[in-house]
Amino acid sequence: MEHDIIIAGGSYAGLSAGLQLARARQKVLVIDAGQRRNRFAATSHGFLGQDGRAPGDIVNDARAQLMDYPTVEWASDSAIHAVRDADGFVMETAHGQRYSAKRLLLATGVIDELPDVPGLTERWGKSVFHCPYCHGYELEQGPIGVLATSPMSLHHALMLPDWGPTTFFTNGVFEPDLEQRQSLAQRGVTLVPERVERIEGERANVVLVDGRVIAIDGLFVLPRTRVASSLAASLGCNFEEGPLGAFIQTDPMTRETSVPGVFACGDAAMPFGSVALAVGDGVRAGSGVHRSLIFQAHP
Repeated sequence: MEHDIIIAGGSYAGLSAGLQLARARQKVLVIDAGQRRNRFAATSHGFLGQDGRAPGDIVNDARAQLMDYPTVEWASDSAIHAVRDADGFVMETAHGQRYSAKRLLLATGVIDELPDVPGLTERWGKSVFHCPYCHGYELEQGPIGVLATSPMSLHHALMLPDWGPTTFFTNGVFEPDLEQRQSLAQRGVTLVPERVERIEGERANVVLVDGRVIAIDGLFVLPRTRVASSLAASLGCNFEEGPLGAFIQTDPMTRETSVPGVFACGDAAMPFGSVALAVGDGVRAGSGVHRSLIFQAHP
């Protein structure tokens, strides 16, 4: 057997899990293609000890620390297919490599699916965001917008006045009822029911179909998400439906999926995500994988 564990995905969760396993002197292979979810953002916030640093710098430092452990190997590649064999699992990559391991850990992350509004995509991570805790403070209490993508966006709109005066663009997605309107009014949120035509300007000015332009410093959106890799589905792992999309079902403590010997962590295995949550989830998954190698007979 080449490795004890193959980790598919080398961002925050995968690196964190790998560190636990490396410190347990397990033979670890990390396969990663460098497509971090937050690669569009200039800075990362809310992660203790790393607040305000560039996301890539955090990952690069973490990778360098992990690779100092002699039992860890790295493959700059995409894990695309895995099958079980008599000894464990065989993983295939986009570059045609095959690797074997006793356990698999899926830390592949998710892909954000933004609404089809012109101007959103090119501002994603710069002036269009999803997490108030990650990006709200830096708006310096300037005007903020919330673009509805589902009824869940009401929660977003009620939160954001703590970061600045907030306008809620319902965009025809849903109609707040009387109680919801009262809650928005109590929080000082301005409700705009007209449809949004596009986002323009240096920041994220909202252009409505009637021609009005509402200037804001930052626009918050709750995009739908989908697991970034088909590995979990092809292995037969169960999924759960979250408020923003399906995620891999795992044991709350060990992070093992419904498929024995296959574990998952990070954004792909949680209904919500952040850098800090991903790192913590990686710790749980790494220790869960290690304990399975000691106490469980499968696969």
